[in-house]
Formats: sequence, structure tokens, C-alpha cells
Amino acid sequence: MSRRTLWTAQEAAAATGGVCVGDWTASGVSIDSRTVEPGDLFVALRGPSFDGHEFAAQALAKGAVAVMVDRPPADLPADAPQLAVDETLEGLTSLARSARLRTHARVVGITGSVGKTGTKEALRLALEDHGATHASAGSLNNHWGVPLSLARMPADTDFAVFELGMNHAGEIAPLSRLVRPDVAVITTVEAVHIEFFDSVEGIADAKAEIFAGMDSRGAAVLYHDNPHFPRLVAHARTQGLSRIWGFGEHPQSDARLLESWLHATCSAVSAVVRGEPIQYSLPLPGRHWVQNSLAVLLAVKALGGDIVAAARALSRLRPLKGRGARAKVYLTRGRTHGSFLLIDESYNASPVAVAASLRVLGAAETQNRGRRIAV
Repeated sequence: MSRRTLWTAQEAAAATGGVCVGDWTASGVSIDSRTVEPGDLFVALRGPSFDGHEFAAQALAKGAVAVMVDRPPADLPADAPQLAVDETLEGLTSLARSARLRTHARVVGITGSVGKTGTKEALRLALEDHGATHASAGSLNNHWGVPLSLARMPADTDFAVFELGMNHAGEIAPLSRLVRPDVAVITTVEAVHIEFFDSVEGIADAKAEIFAGMDSRGAAVLYHDNPHFPRLVAHARTQGLSRIWGFGEHPQSDARLLESWLHATCSAVSAVVRGEPIQYSLPLPGRHWVQNSLAVLLAVKALGGDIVAAARALSRLRPLKGRGARAKVYLTRGRTHGSFLLIDESYNASPVAVAASLRVLGAAETQNRGRRIAV
């Protein structure tokens, strides 16, 4: 099935101030020549060890309709379909800014020390029943990934969910001003990337930069049980946000966890969300999924959505690669046959994420006096 038009040559030129060669229509945007799909506009970015201009011809050969460049690649003919800009990262950012301006979508930005991608995927799933929903792919959350995710957003999107990440102070604020969230979710604040900060309080301040692109009508969704909750609330108030909602077990939480039942392969939840009692199940094990599901429901509520429908959608959640995906591995040695369950948590490397993964492993069921082994 063919993809819909995302950018015409004229629209892309107007958004970036660039000069087009050829009359083309793009149905996608890519920055990686290895994964270019037919119909993509390929953006030739420069990295510390590569220059995308060297792969422009390869991208066109794989089906890209045009390439965004800031210098003529030596192996491309002058009449090759392209968009010439002053600098390609700024060109991609301008494309992203235009994508944000042309849509009436309600936008959610998600950050936090852990749980960003899982929460983003859960919220995407919860919003799909409410309207056309766009979300950043994978963990595209940095100064390249966020503009790319925005540039891929169709004009007729109803809801959009973007992940915003950082390693250093000052990185989230410009991303927030680009995304301009209507709702900001901070999953939690922990000692992750602490090597770049003097304290965990500094990490909290950096996460609070997500409020920089919001106006007073926006909503902040924060983990009430985290010790840095008051600090984040202060940042949100300084930005003038009108709604600051908390989730967790704290009695004053707007999404309050009443009880949870953690099983080997799933979880059951009883909660109250803004005064509305709700019970639902998650097909994923672990307290961290329960915690972040409350953030999802609160974000849906802040967008004016139906939390009952959202909770029902969460029952369709599936574990992500590197974040809880499970596979049965079968072994044969001579006449002996056996198998074991592999739980892939390989993406979760921070201490707090590893601890959560170990708790999931500890709850996993074993057969025939089997062992639980952490690698």
C-alpha cells in the first residue's frame, strides 16, 4: 500500500528556505541511507564519524525521491532531485518547525530518567482509538531524532507523542520549544547520566526544561512519589502552567494507585484518576509498567480523552525489543532436547532499570526446578 504525501518539493522548499531541483513528492523522511524506503526525502546530516552527503547517491538508488544537501555531492548529477539548504541539520529542524505549525494536533512530550520509550508507546496505543496518532519511532529523542520525528508528522494528525531525552543540561529546552507540548510527562527522576551533573537535583532541573516550550494552558504530569516532585512542581509553576497533576500512591495524586497485583506475565491495577475509579490489566509484568500506566491515563485525561477506552487499549500492549520482549529458545544436544525463556531487557542499562528488570526476572515462573539467570 502506498504511503500518503508528506511533503511536496514546493512545501519543503518553503519550510526550509531551500532551493529545489526537480518536482518530487515525499511520503517519508530519512536520515539513514541503510533504512531509506521508496518515497523518502533523505537528509544528508553530518556526524562525528560520517557525512550523509557521501550516501546521497545510495539513498536515491534505494528509492528516495530527493536528497536534502548543503553542498553538491560529487557523485550526483546536477539535475538529481534535491533540496539545497544552507545547513542540513538546520534544514531538518526548519522542516520540523513547519510540520508543528501546520497541524492542529494535541501534542505530548515525554521525558524522564527511565521509562520514556515504554510510556511513549503505551500512550500512542491509548490515543489511537481517539484519532489519528503520530509518535516518534524507537528512541529518537535527541537533537536529530526529535526534528526527524516532527518532520515525519502528517498534517492531519490529531494526537502526537514525542520522546525528549538528554545527557547534559540545556538539551531538552530547545527540543521542547520545537515540539511545543500541550502536555508534558516526566516519568521519574533518578541518578541516570549522573556523570554529567553535580547532583540528582541538577538532573531534575534538566528534565524540567520540557516546560520551556509550553504555554499557560499546558498540563504537567509528574510522578508524585518521587522525592523531586516538589522541585518539578516549582519549575512548572514558574513556567505558568495551569494544570500540574501527579500520579503514584501518594494520597493527593491525581492518578492514585489503590492496589496492584503483580504476576509473572501480567499486572492488574486498581486506581482513581481525577476522581474516576478504574480497574484494568496490563499484559506486562513489573511495578514500573503499573506506575507508568498511571501517567498514560493522566495524560489522556489532560487531553480530554476517555480513560476507560485508554485503559482498554493498554490491554493490547506488547513488550518492546530490549525492554522486556520474550522468546522461547530451543536447544538440542545429541538426543537431549530442552528450552529456556529469554527475557530481553538489554536496552535497560541504568541501575534503576536493571533493578526493575531483576524484579521481573525474580517473579518469572520456572519449570522442572529450572533456574533464573541474569546475564
